[in-house]
Amino acid sequence: MSTDVRSLIDEGAERTGRALESLLPSAATVPASIHAAMRHSVFAGGKRLRPVLAMQAAVAISGLVPQGIERLGAAIEMLHTYSLIHDDLPALDNDDLRRGRPTCHKAFGEAIAILAGDALQTRAFEVLAGLDCPPAATVQIIGLIANAVGTVEGMIGGQVLDIESEHLKPTPALVDAIHRAKTGALIRVSVVAGGVFAGASADDAARLDLFGRKAGLAFQIADDVLDVTADSATLGKTAGKDLATEKATWPAVYGVEKSLRDAAGLIDEAFAALAPFGSRADGLKAVARYLVERKH
Repeated sequence: MSTDVRSLIDEGAERTGRALESLLPSAATVPASIHAAMRHSVFAGGKRLRPVLAMQAAVAISGLVPQGIERLGAAIEMLHTYSLIHDDLPALDNDDLRRGRPTCHKAFGEAIAILAGDALQTRAFEVLAGLDCPPAATVQIIGLIANAVGTVEGMIGGQVLDIESEHLKPTPALVDAIHRAKTGALIRVSVVAGGVFAGASADDAARLDLFGRKAGLAFQIADDVLDVTADSATLGKTAGKDLATEKATWPAVYGVEKSLRDAAGLIDEAFAALAPFGSRADGLKAVARYLVERKH
């Protein structure tokens, strides 16, 4: 990864982090336990890739990172963190480690962890309602994000498919459906929402949507491969969980080598969707490539 890409990601993450710090109640705010739990997970060292994707999608549309888009990124990161807190619960993936730290329920107990996830989702939509962009764009962004975290081809629906597929023989159709919804939907909507914030036309938004669908699926395939090939210390979470629970994953269906080829091919297809944006999309492409080439 080039220095420029690292700087782009680090700057976007720092900008998102400052927004999150200002938007979340302090750990001393009553009731302190819930706010401490929220902050424990939000500030656990995430790379903020979804907010960075939103920012770079905005650059592809307008040529610059718009003022105030960090609040959109922060809301997306709250939603992502809420999903991770709930994902790790004993009733779901039952994981003790996330980003190299104890998961929220291990640190604060199951009840507070459940409520911390709920609170982050609620706060996210409160932040989205106050975005500094035209009202029509705000409404569109809220609708897009609500759909992406919902049950029909959204994050929650993907989680349900994932749970119900455990210990069943994975099929290509099932794995594709889980990945596009559980992880891909939030990545896709991060890109589209960033473009809408920057004033994307309907045609521009459709191009960004196609890019996001391809890149989101490539990201999850790469994540599946990492679960097979990396150790827990490298991942910052428990390695081998997918295999142990017989999850429906891309490598389980296609093997590691084909999975890597598929991810690379999807990124090439994603890049083709950005051709009309020219060099303005270079940052978006760089972040997407990082998603599939990362080692942790």
